Amino acid sequence: MKTAPTTQTKQNGFTLIELLVVLVLISLLAGLVGPKLFKQVGSSKTKIANAQIELLTSALKTYRLDMGNYPSTEQGLKALMEAPDDGNQSMWNGPYLAKDIPLDPWNNAYHYKLNPDYEFSLYSLGRDDKEGGSGEDQDVGVK
Repeated sequence: MKTAPTTQTKQNGFTLIELLVVLVLISLLAGLVGPKLFKQVGSSKTKIANAQIELLTSALKTYRLDMGNYPSTEQGLKALMEAPDDGNQSMWNGPYLAKDIPLDPWNNAYHYKLNPDYEFSLYSLGRDDKEGGSGEDQDVGVK
């Protein structure tokens, strides 16, 4: 007795329902994890700004040891890279930074000002490059 051959059809690939379920799950995960990840990026930029300000502060203190005072507001942070043209070139032992003056993590220049008490202000205005703010827009540094 012969039996009729049975033909089994094999399905390859995914059904539309399976693909939709996977897309929904990926969307849910992205919705939950994404905001936390972006918050970490913002706090990392603030930490980088603080580290750069510490580096610049250290360079400014070394400049002060050599020159006897901090750079004027007009000279700014460029005084760390270029000898002054006020007759004190012989005391200048720079450059005081290994690389160019960095921009803050938001690609804005750091703000430097020599105060009347001969101390300095050095800060970043944050992401929005405006005074005040909160989160990534908050000012970072020594005022």
